[in-house]
Amino acid sequence: MAELPPNIKEILVDLIARYRTQVDYLAIRIEAAEGSDILLRGRKIETLSEGISIGGQVRACHKGGWGFASFNRLTGLTERIEEAIAAARLVGDDETILAPVAPVQAHCVLPLTGSDPRQIPLADKKNLCLHYGEILRSVSNKIATISVRYGDSAQRMILATSEGSLIEQAWVDMEMRFAATARDGETVQTGRETMGSRKAYEDLQALDTQVRGAAERAVASLSLPSVKGNTYTVVIDPILTGLFVHEAFGHLSEADMTYENPDLLETMSIGRRFGTSELQIFDGAAPIGHRGSYFYDDEGTPASTTQLIQDGILVGRLHSRETAGKLGEAPTGNARCLNYHYPPIVRMTNTWIERGKTPVQDLFADIETGVYARNWLGGMTNGEMFTFAAGEAWMIRNGELAEPVRDVTLSGNAFKTLADIEALGDDFFWDESGGCGKGGQSGLPVGCGGPSLRIRNVVVGGEALEE
Repeated sequence: MAELPPNIKEILVDLIARYRTQVDYLAIRIEAAEGSDILLRGRKIETLSEGISIGGQVRACHKGGWGFASFNRLTGLTERIEEAIAAARLVGDDETILAPVAPVQAHCVLPLTGSDPRQIPLADKKNLCLHYGEILRSVSNKIATISVRYGDSAQRMILATSEGSLIEQAWVDMEMRFAATARDGETVQTGRETMGSRKAYEDLQALDTQVRGAAERAVASLSLPSVKGNTYTVVIDPILTGLFVHEAFGHLSEADMTYENPDLLETMSIGRRFGTSELQIFDGAAPIGHRGSYFYDDEGTPASTTQLIQDGILVGRLHSRETAGKLGEAPTGNARCLNYHYPPIVRMTNTWIERGKTPVQDLFADIETGVYARNWLGGMTNGEMFTFAAGEAWMIRNGELAEPVRDVTLSGNAFKTLADIEALGDDFFWDESGGCGKGGQSGLPVGCGGPSLRIRNVVVGGEALEE
């Protein structure tokens, strides 16, 4: 790990004491990080790097106005503090409202359960990528292009605030992404897999089956018929459920999306019914072992678990201290930044729909014509509207799985889709592959999960129906 001065905590405490009276709130975050990055495209290693960094950020708030400065040299820390304070005093003209949080003195390390990637030679990581690349290519001569991406990072963060908190946290995160594109004439299909972990390097070493599956799906899809575009009852697997709850609903639960948007605040009003009484949705960093887990957020608020929907009714939202203060609600520990270059903003952590009671096989019962969709290729959201591409799919006919189909996209309105959930399966799966993007901060590790779902009236895109 990149080394910080041994007396860095004392330095931060002294600086906070010197400047705290000039603003309403002052926070200094110091970060030391190291990591490696590998990209294999085709047969060529395009990126092979290791790096370390030391830097930090200063946040100051005065009369509701924020000043921010980031830096990568500790020698200029005093100047950066003064810059952030000057900016806050320049723009502040109202009232600083931050939900109260008890000061904390803590030293926390997210434990690994296996090998630390920092102890693995870069050559071994490269060979792992080459191994997976060979698997992707070996599936068929119809595989046109492949890519394998490996990344790991270890971060140590120290946060000192004018309210008396002094928190040190450390964690390690790992991720691999695989893609295979198959071609047959003008027909092109892609299969993808992603795996992430905050537990052990070994979690990335036993992925042969998943990697091969990505290439096999791409090749198999070349000869499949496209789904006929229509409105169907669909059954989605837990991975798609996790994607849906994160992308389509989770972002709408982030309070910085609502407190400055009166229309959305009215739509996301506490107490409004959004779904069946069986529907329970949560977000939280407190559950251990997931990629969105931690002890304290980047404002020093303790990690928690927030119930967003209880028995189908909206009961909570995700907060920073500022959004909680302005809406008169409790902070939830969801202020996060990707690294020291960015200020903390409201972000999800681990987001999930609780498992239901319906046996999975019963989700298909009585569906005359429908679609079963698994895994995902990609997607996008625009406010409350979403579109997701399924990784693989089958038609459902007379309550049974029938022929596989391709080019399945699921579209809709998040609120209407929640209301159209007919049944929740008794299965559950945590997907640790997420890297969330918001406000220019992309790739923030998150977890998501849920059960299989049966949803009516879903718009499924594909070939147009014949008139």
